[in-house]
Amino acid sequence: MRMKSMRSKALAALLVALALPACAAGETVFAGEVTADRAQVITAPYGGTVEEVAVRVGDSVRIGDPIAVVETQKTYAMTDGTVSGVFACEGDSAEGIKERYGAVVYIEPINRYTLDCTTDKGYNSSENRYIHIGETVYLSCTKDGSHQGRGVVTALDKEKENVFKVEVTGGEFYMGETVNVFRDAGYATESRIGRGTVGRTAPVAVTGEGSVLRLHVRAGDTVERGELLFETVTGTLDGLYAPDTQVVSDRAGVIASVDATNGTKVEKGAKIATIYPEDQMQVKMVISEADLPDVRVGGAASIEFNWDADSGRRYEGTISSISYLSEKPAEGTSSQGAQYVAYIDFEPDETVRIGMTVVVYVQ
Repeated sequence: MRMKSMRSKALAALLVALALPACAAGETVFAGEVTADRAQVITAPYGGTVEEVAVRVGDSVRIGDPIAVVETQKTYAMTDGTVSGVFACEGDSAEGIKERYGAVVYIEPINRYTLDCTTDKGYNSSENRYIHIGETVYLSCTKDGSHQGRGVVTALDKEKENVFKVEVTGGEFYMGETVNVFRDAGYATESRIGRGTVGRTAPVAVTGEGSVLRLHVRAGDTVERGELLFETVTGTLDGLYAPDTQVVSDRAGVIASVDATNGTKVEKGAKIATIYPEDQMQVKMVISEADLPDVRVGGAASIEFNWDADSGRRYEGTISSISYLSEKPAEGTSSQGAQYVAYIDFEPDETVRIGMTVVVYVQ
């Protein structure tokens, strides 16, 4: 009976020896796996809408690689004109600037004159009593007709039916000059619908909401209607710092999760993705209590990747920690006694991927 037991142990030892790679004298061999020590969160620098996600789970990224683009609120010029004042700086609160200065940006319209008109001096006909917003009119000074031009009706007084406004779109007039308003380009008397006084067109105050991320104009710039003036985002910007709309990775590593999709609305600090930093990669190995005397924190270890075993290449590492809590043996294994998890720090290169299996040689 004793002889049979000795033969069984000898056979088991032979099978283990055949399964493990050859090692030098004084080395103990363990199986391991590449894992990540911890994940780092990549957050939105401000609130907005995620316009584009540039990564997927498992992607390898370097420092500065794009992760996502967070869309801004864009404000455009409402009229042609000249920018007469820019009171905000990038990073400012748009609401705060409005409260102090009345607007983020002011535009002096290209049409410099506005007429405050009434129908009192219009030709007496039923047709001339009805003024329409948007209609083109023709202007002539009452003094001698030497100043002529054209304009467009921009407003009707809701309380006074005979009061309307005309914005001058062509011609030169004096401030305070009295002008007749006609429907006919030939200034026919029967087409006269009223009379007005030349005044200055008020600057257009352009406001916004949130924090100013980007200014696209300066005082004195000429702009056209629809031209981009500035961009804002929700939430405050740290230290009045205006980051780019593109969120980039500040670490090299592997994308562990993507937590935002195209069209997702995010607040400042919301999680967009998580990354396993390259410098946080470790090798995890399980050791038995019988092997604890051979493994110590701070000890050297050599790592060989199973996929690259034929090359004989090894990575040098250091045992960084050994758990004080035992692990349960995996189901289906014949392990006896307590088992403990140890971690090895090493410097990976671009060939190393999380989950790869390795052989660890401990002196």
